[in-house]
Amino acid sequence: MVLVDTSVWSLALRRRAVDLGPQDRRLTQALYELVREGRVQLLGAIRQEILSGIGNESQFLRIRNDLRAFEDVALRTGDYEDAAQMANQCRGKGIASTPVGMLICSVALHHGWQVFSTDRDFIHYAEVLPIQLFSPA
Repeated sequence: MVLVDTSVWSLALRRRAVDLGPQDRRLTQALYELVREGRVQLLGAIRQEILSGIGNESQFLRIRNDLRAFEDVALRTGDYEDAAQMANQCRGKGIASTPVGMLICSVALHHGWQVFSTDRDFIHYAEVLPIQLFSPA
């Protein structure tokens, strides 16, 4: 299973395909393949990030409806506690983190899932945390 970050969803859902370069097209194709395989996982916080800031109501409704095909991963109290501990570990190594980024790491690690993101912060997180990053073939 693969926990997909906002950055990848945004490429696929918020940008026009004709505006994507070759690398971004490869990433969106990888996301579509993961969806076809039933391997995509989504956090509610990521859903909120994807939908935030969309000024066009019809685009908002289209993306909201597309995302409704995916259930939000159920979170435990321990996911939040582990995320805070991971943030402390990263900070101790001089790596800044975000609350949602650490929640993604915590949930992915707890379930043994890979993280799919274009956000380079996850590369830095992986230097400190035993997370697995998804890399499209």
